[in-house]
Amino acid sequence: MTKLALPISILALIASIFSFFYFQSKSELVYVDINKLLEGYKRTKVEREAFNKKATTLKANVDSLMTDWQKELKTYEKERASMSKKELSLKQELLGNKQQQINNYQQAIQKQIQEEDQKVTQTVINDINDYVKEYGKKKGYPIIFGAGGNGNIMYAEEASDLTNDVLTALNASYEGK
Repeated sequence: MTKLALPISILALIASIFSFFYFQSKSELVYVDINKLLEGYKRTKVEREAFNKKATTLKANVDSLMTDWQKELKTYEKERASMSKKELSLKQELLGNKQQQINNYQQAIQKQIQEEDQKVTQTVINDINDYVKEYGKKKGYPIIFGAGGNGNIMYAEEASDLTNDVLTALNASYEGK
């Protein structure tokens, strides 16, 4: 009985090693190019257009306020020769305060635009990440890497690149919503 146990255990070990490598070779390592997904995703374009319209409107408001202030400044410069010291002092203070308010408003608008941009970008990235996760589950991939051109994946065979397949399916899913 002990003579048979050694060959059986060796056969079992060989079978385990073979099955391990056989099943490991079936699991594909694949990746998507995140930058291409962001650029090619239709929702990115839609969100970016809406953001740009909003940003343009906000910037136009600041520009309008700045134009009005510059007109007031020119009027002041024309009329200052005929003003008393008290009127000059009050007008200068008024113009200085108005300029400070415009600068504060401009900074607030720039911050709002920056936050909106980050929010829009994060929304699109979350959408893509959720879709890639579902895509991987549906297609049976154990892992999908994301390449972004910053050294995550330095080289991969082109056959491992799922970007175009995922992008096509992602856009189809978005249009179907």
